[in-house]
Amino acid sequence: MGEVSHRSIKPLQVNPIKLSEPMGATLAFLGVDGCMPLMHGALGCTSFAKVYYTRHFAEPIAIQTTAVTDVTAILDGGDYSIVEAVKNITRKVTPSLIGLHTTGLTETKGDDIRQVASQIDFPLVWVNTPDYEGGLESGWGKATRAMIEQLVEPTEAIDDSKVLLLPHVSLTPIEVEKIKEFIASFGYEVLALPDLSTSLDGHLGEKQAALSSGGIRVEEIRGLAEAGMVISVGDSMLPSAAALQKKNPFLRHHHFPHLQGLAATDALVELLLQETGLSRPHPAIVRWRARLQDALLDSHFSLGQTRILVAGEPDQIAGLCASLHEAGGRVAVAISTVDSPQLERIPAARVLVGDLEDAEALCGACDLLVTNGHGEALAHRCCKALVLRGFPNWEEVGNQLKNDVLYEGGAYFLFECANAATAAREGHVGSDRSDQKKEE
Repeated sequence: MGEVSHRSIKPLQVNPIKLSEPMGATLAFLGVDGCMPLMHGALGCTSFAKVYYTRHFAEPIAIQTTAVTDVTAILDGGDYSIVEAVKNITRKVTPSLIGLHTTGLTETKGDDIRQVASQIDFPLVWVNTPDYEGGLESGWGKATRAMIEQLVEPTEAIDDSKVLLLPHVSLTPIEVEKIKEFIASFGYEVLALPDLSTSLDGHLGEKQAALSSGGIRVEEIRGLAEAGMVISVGDSMLPSAAALQKKNPFLRHHHFPHLQGLAATDALVELLLQETGLSRPHPAIVRWRARLQDALLDSHFSLGQTRILVAGEPDQIAGLCASLHEAGGRVAVAISTVDSPQLERIPAARVLVGDLEDAEALCGACDLLVTNGHGEALAHRCCKALVLRGFPNWEEVGNQLKNDVLYEGGAYFLFECANAATAAREGHVGSDRSDQKKEE
C-alpha cells in the first residue's frame, strides 16, 4: 500500500465527482417494489435527481418532492409540506411505501421528520440525509439501515435456506443479479436490500409506471430477520448489517469489502462451501474461474506496462483497484469521493480524497483513467485512455448491464481496460481526437 490521505487539503471541490446523500437515499428507495421516494427540499433538488438518474439509466425515475419554497422554508416547520405531499401522492397512486428523506435546506432548518412521520397513517420510512454530510454511499447506506430499523420485524427464528445480500450503491443492477444467482447456485433463496436488479435493469415493461417497478417487496423486507445468513458487500453497508443483527442476534453475518477479482470471489466460494458442506461449486462457476485466470494472463502484458488513475466511490474503487492489481496493473493514483476505512486497503501508490481537479493535476503520470462520465472531458484534454465506471455515465447506454464482479465480470473488466490501454499506447486515442479537433 502507498501513501494515503484521508482528508482533502482544499476548502472546496472544484471539479467534483462526489454526489450527495439524498441522491443515494433516492436510489435505495427505488430498489423497493412500488416505492415512491419523497425528497423533503426545494423543487430543484428533486428535479436534478430525477433528470440525473433518468439520463444515467435511460429509464423514467419515480420521485416526488415536498417543494419547499422560500416562504415555507422560513414559516413552516415541515409538517404542512410533508403531509400535503403524502396526500397528493396517495390521491393519484397507491405506493407500497413512501421513502421520506431530507436535504441540506430542511436539515439546516431543523425539520423534525421523525415527529411528522409519526402523524402520517401510511407506510413510510424516514431518514435524515443532509447534503453537507457524507456522499452517495452513505445516503444509500442510511436509507437501507432506516428500512431495516423501521420495517423489519424482530424474531429469534432462523431460516437457513434464506440469504440476504446487502450490496453497496455502486453495484449495477446486473451485478446485483449476478451475485444473487451466484449464491443461489449453492442452494439458497437470495434476497437483496435494496434490489435494483429487477427495478432499474432496463427491462421493457408493459407500460410506464408512476411508481418504482420491481425490487424487493415490503412484505419481504418485514421478514428479513429470519435470514440465516447476511452477506454485506462494501464497508458502507456494515451499519445496515449491524441494524439487522439487532433484530435477530442469531443470524450469521459475513462481510466482503468488495467482490471483484480472483481472491475476493475465491473467498466467497470458500464461505459458501463451508456453509453448505458442498465439496465443489457449480461447474459453470469452475469454468468462469478458469476463464478469469486466463484473462489475468492475457491482460497482464498490457496492464503491466500501464499506469492507471481510478476515481469514484470508496467501495467501488476498492474493488476496481484490487482487480487491476491482480492482473499486474500499476494503480498510480486512486481518488475517493469521501473518506472511508476502505482507503487503507486499496492497492495503489497514492490514495487521496479529492475531485477531478486533483485527477487532472496527477494524470500526467498515468496512461489510463477509470472514472465516471465527468472524466470524459479530462481524458479528452489530456489524451488519456478512458474506461467509464460509476455515476454518472451519460456518454454511453447500457450502464445497468455492465458487470465487473465475480469471476465472469472480472474477466470482462480486465479485457476492457487492457484493450483501452493498448489502443492509447498505439496512438489511436490521440490520433482520433486530433482528427476530431481538425474537423471541428
